[in-house]
Amino acid sequence: MPTPPIDTAIYAELQDSAGAEFVAELVQTFLEEAPVMLAELEAALMDAAPDRFRRAAHSLKTNALTFGATQLAAQARELELGGLPADTSALSPVYASYAAAAAALQELSRG
Repeated sequence: MPTPPIDTAIYAELQDSAGAEFVAELVQTFLEEAPVMLAELEAALMDAAPDRFRRAAHSLKTNALTFGATQLAAQARELELGGLPADTSALSPVYASYAAAAAALQELSRG
């Protein structure tokens, strides 16, 4: 059984502690900033800049965990700890997980 893009228990806990309206604002910010983080991952890889790559992966991981995007967070953690991959194809699963998480977060934030 595939892992859902968002752990709804984590998301519900965030809403309970921060409020649904504020979480909806956080989701919008994440949806705006995550593509920038993904682009930075790719740029750092292309520039062979391991420190930039690690920081971008760390930021993506931390943000994903906030919302319960556990699969995306796990993939970002692997990138953070694994160093520069051989090529950009290693980022494809991360892009796919982000797309799934983004769609689920948009749906959840609409209530």
